[in-house]
Amino acid sequence: MGLVVNTNMDALTIENVTSQTNDVVSKDLLQLSSGLRINTAADDPAGYAIANAFKASIASMQVASQNASQAQSFLQTADGAYSQINNIMVQMKSLATEAASGQESSNNLASLDNEFQGLSSEIDQIANSTVYGGTTLLTGNITVTFQVGSTNNSYNQFVVALTTAADTTGLSLTGLSLTSTTTARTAMDSLDSALTEINTMMGTVGGFQNKLQYTMSNLTTSIQNYTSSQSTIEDVDMASAVSDMTKNQILQQSAMAMLAQANQQPQQILKLLG
Repeated sequence: MGLVVNTNMDALTIENVTSQTNDVVSKDLLQLSSGLRINTAADDPAGYAIANAFKASIASMQVASQNASQAQSFLQTADGAYSQINNIMVQMKSLATEAASGQESSNNLASLDNEFQGLSSEIDQIANSTVYGGTTLLTGNITVTFQVGSTNNSYNQFVVALTTAADTTGLSLTGLSLTSTTTARTAMDSLDSALTEINTMMGTVGGFQNKLQYTMSNLTTSIQNYTSSQSTIEDVDMASAVSDMTKNQILQQSAMAMLAQANQQPQQILKLLG
């Protein structure tokens, strides 16, 4: 190309390269300062959308995991109450067995019955005072549905059903007494049935707890996998980014030096004029 004054094509070309290199270095600096490969949708439109979808799912599953933990606490509360009622009925069965022997005086039977009735009242007290989140758990047939997944599907909802364990309704212990050998033996039969019922209730709660534990473990695994996938898409490889930035900074400096050289070329025309 001949020597011209009005248009310095070399300088314009190098200036364009310099501008592009400056943009790349700026992007490298942003990635290294944020730790993210994708900082705006323009960096990777598809990856940006996918990463945001992962973020939404992760956030939802984290809340679902909290819900599952609440469900576990709910079940533990019920299980503790069932266990205490079971212990009370075991003691009541012992008293009934003692009264049914036919060897107790009327005074002893009255004493045994007084303790028996006190224990019976305690069952109702426990049933009425066992509350979780404002819901009384053991005085009616309770059904509380917990959202334990990130979508509105039945398989992401954990349904818990609890059976009443109140003395007067669920366990059919009302009207029992130890005032005679006959009533004591009747109490023994009723307590056997009630103990079977309470053990069934406890087994049901235990089954819910085991199932919920699997759900919680699956949520934890899913959160980890989704987080890993999000990181793969969104996070920057720091070692690679540092290497790229070093290369681009060298190119940037070289381009600036060459631009200075290109800008000196028109000065050669002055030699011709001289």
